[in-house]
Amino acid sequence: MGCINTLTCLCFLPDGGGGNYDIVNNAVISTPGPQIHRAQNVSLRQSWEMNYQEAAIYLQEGENNDKFFTHPRNPKALAAYLFAHNHLFYMMELLTGLLLMMLSLCEAPAVPSLRLDVYVHATLELLALVMVAFELCMKLRWLGFHTFIRHKRTMVKTCVLLLQFVEAIVVLIRQTSHVRVTRALRPIFLVDCRYCGAVRRNLRQIFQSLPPFIDILLLLLFFMVIFAILGFCLFSPNKADPYFKTLEDSLVSLFVLLTTANFPDVMMPSYSKNRWSCVFFIVYLSIELYFIMNLLLAVVFDTFNDVEKMKFKSLLLHKRSAIDHAFQLLVSRQRPMGVSLKQFDGLMRFYRPRMSARDRFLTYKALNTSGAPMLSLQDFYKFYEVTGLKWKARRSGEHWFDDLPHTTFLIFKGINLLVKSKAFQYAMYVVVAINGVWILVETYTLNSGFSWSRFVPWSYIVFLTIYGVEVLLKLTGLGPMAYFSSGWNLFDFSVTVFAFLGLIALAFDMEPFYFIVVLRPFQLLRLFKIKQRYRNVLDTMFELFPRMASLGLTLIIFYYSFAIVGMEFFADVVYPNCCNTSTVADSYRQINMTYGNRTVLEEGYYYLNNFNNILSSFVTLFELTVVNNWYITMEGVTSMTGHYSRLYFMTFYIVTMVVMTIIVAFILDAFVFRMNYSRKNREPLENPEDENGIVFEVEVSRDEALATLELYKQTCPGLSSLSSLQGVLQAMDKSGHLSLVYLGRRSRTKSDLSMKMYEEEIQEWYAEYSRENLPQPDQSLECDSPISDMPPFPEHQLNSQTGPHSIN
Repeated sequence: MGCINTLTCLCFLPDGGGGNYDIVNNAVISTPGPQIHRAQNVSLRQSWEMNYQEAAIYLQEGENNDKFFTHPRNPKALAAYLFAHNHLFYMMELLTGLLLMMLSLCEAPAVPSLRLDVYVHATLELLALVMVAFELCMKLRWLGFHTFIRHKRTMVKTCVLLLQFVEAIVVLIRQTSHVRVTRALRPIFLVDCRYCGAVRRNLRQIFQSLPPFIDILLLLLFFMVIFAILGFCLFSPNKADPYFKTLEDSLVSLFVLLTTANFPDVMMPSYSKNRWSCVFFIVYLSIELYFIMNLLLAVVFDTFNDVEKMKFKSLLLHKRSAIDHAFQLLVSRQRPMGVSLKQFDGLMRFYRPRMSARDRFLTYKALNTSGAPMLSLQDFYKFYEVTGLKWKARRSGEHWFDDLPHTTFLIFKGINLLVKSKAFQYAMYVVVAINGVWILVETYTLNSGFSWSRFVPWSYIVFLTIYGVEVLLKLTGLGPMAYFSSGWNLFDFSVTVFAFLGLIALAFDMEPFYFIVVLRPFQLLRLFKIKQRYRNVLDTMFELFPRMASLGLTLIIFYYSFAIVGMEFFADVVYPNCCNTSTVADSYRQINMTYGNRTVLEEGYYYLNNFNNILSSFVTLFELTVVNNWYITMEGVTSMTGHYSRLYFMTFYIVTMVVMTIIVAFILDAFVFRMNYSRKNREPLENPEDENGIVFEVEVSRDEALATLELYKQTCPGLSSLSSLQGVLQAMDKSGHLSLVYLGRRSRTKSDLSMKMYEEEIQEWYAEYSRENLPQPDQSLECDSPISDMPPFPEHQLNSQTGPHSIN
């Protein structure tokens, strides 16, 4: 999100002029006003500055998917809004949320090495809660009371804050901790942070996928109950069968059987009495595990797919609505059909304060594809596509070495042709394949006493030298900019550099860095570039990394909440030689066994799976997620507490099953989307390493550059960013050309792929949106002042002292 700079200059015109300036047909047009109207003109310019700022806020709300009813409605609210929408405030939110969650490391039951006195961690908690209260006060001042109480997430946060505040004060007064299950709600403060928007979207998606999930889950539990009753009736007469003694035992055994953690153990007592009893378990697993569980994934995937599509549609139309709102604030009464460069530049000074004057002008040019004097609404709709571009002048020649002496040029040209040739690429593929086979054979022949510190294979040096030569050839043949613009080249370079670091670590006996050597096999991933299907898989994997990080954080938040509950109820309940009355007592046993003249300590080790502190709880919960032998942990805790404890473990399994199913559905959706996109838009790359992303091309003539520079001098004299525009003219003088071509680049996002994938449907969405929302401008207005009353868009809110306006 672009930070709104409250110190952005108000660009007043010189005292000698009172009119407006603009570029029309590459010339500066002045419309001076009489001296007696100077005060009115200054007031008009201030109104425009407010319009620019409000338009920037609308565009940022569209970019961040913030609802328009939270839009600041008056200058007082604007001050609070600007304070709450900067990166320092966001960082304060993030650090406060992290501090509150990390206090669990030092609160009882604490990690032994991190334990703090009660008054210390209680004081830290109070300070953090005061910071949260300050954040909410700023939000209250910005939103107003009525909007504040309508904002559900904010109200939940406020209620949790009050509850935590009371508990922290009680702990500080009593100087001792009590049962505080409410600590499990602390992640709410972190999730509400601006930087955790992806986590909020994940949680929203999980909740949206719950209705069909619950329907199938009820079906699954229904069959489980039916089979539990049947199993109890069939197998309870067998006194040697501990799994079906009571109806509760039957339900628990079949629930665990659903995860296959106790199979075939659960079947063997009855199977030993009657071989036909296996039919019961085969039918149960066939229905529950292989049919209903897969049906659950299919239903969630289908719902997830629809939710993803509707989310994209909602965000797309929300951005379009934001652009409509901003456009109405940028047009004047005299020219209600377009946005001039002057107005666009004023907008960008607030939307992207750090963007140079040159880049603002190039962005305007990229939007103005028709070459008209002003941007139409249709041009302005491409705003979000071009604002993230990084602009660089295109070289006059084809290669970076075109301006070098002829002999040097021929050498580099030969290297360029070599590294671009198919023969070179496939030769490197062969080298990588041979390297992979060599690593496999070499590793297979090593013995268990092998140490990298005593031996460096000669093949390691040979292949590393080949990869190093390849990197140098590509860097010189393609040039650093072209080389590092490819993701595959970045990957190759990173692996090669790490391999060299590993070699240095070995040469100087730097033992902690030996692990770098094991990165060598990552070079083998290059072989998967050859086939299109593999490229799709790898591209999907790389695209998923950012989203998978947010999904991982979502899972950690669930872990944290369950860990807090587990610590409150199950801390210190399991220990060596506990659970003697349980069927899993052997897993917790720690005894000395004598074999002849030798005494051996035999440990079950499962006592280490406990909830004695937050770190141990996380490890235990991860083991429960994997579900292998998870019932041993559950039965051990249950035997030391009570049967109610099983609800905790079963609930955790269901919750993690929901989250993991969503993650699987997300991976499937991303891969299927990528494959469908590839089929619909067949754009095979001749070179698999050619990754240009999104590219816009803009040509700037000398006359345009001069006219624009003159405009900026008159509207914003002395602004330091004008040096970037002067640099354009200097580059033209240096090259001897009357124009320069600039290329704007950015990486391709999932949104870009979706725009092409749903191209036909998007036009229908836009048509429907236009019928419902697009205003009809009043063309009878004459004065060149901001438009403030064009329904259905809100009035000029920040210039008005009146009450709040409703935004549709």
